Amino acid sequence: MKILIVDDEPHLRTLIQQSLEELEFEGVDLFTASNGDEALETIRVEQPNLVFLDVMMPKKNGFDVCNAVKNELGMSHIHIILLTAKGQEFDRQRGNEVGADRYMTKPFDPDALVAEARTILGLPSPGL
Repeated sequence: MKILIVDDEPHLRTLIQQSLEELEFEGVDLFTASNGDEALETIRVEQPNLVFLDVMMPKKNGFDVCNAVKNELGMSHIHIILLTAKGQEFDRQRGNEVGADRYMTKPFDPDALVAEARTILGLPSPGL
């Protein structure tokens, strides 16, 4: 199983990666990308199961990347969660239009990210 973390801010990329590191012990590989072009290339090559995708990025924004993956490349099986500081209804609607599976606003709870990843990947919750 593979998770791709896409954010143009290094400290946020690191925070998300550190939050999800415990999943590596359960066979999950973590990948990162710092912009939309890099994200699309990694998605084409690695075909991750799950992508945590920042919306506001250089080169290609998260909406464009999501649209490319879901609608242009036909990779509807890849689960995409848009992460953004924007919580406006317009952004949620735009996320739905391009095929995002979920929308989470920043700041986020790292435990919520891990729980979401576990659910999507079908991994048991710790302690069960």
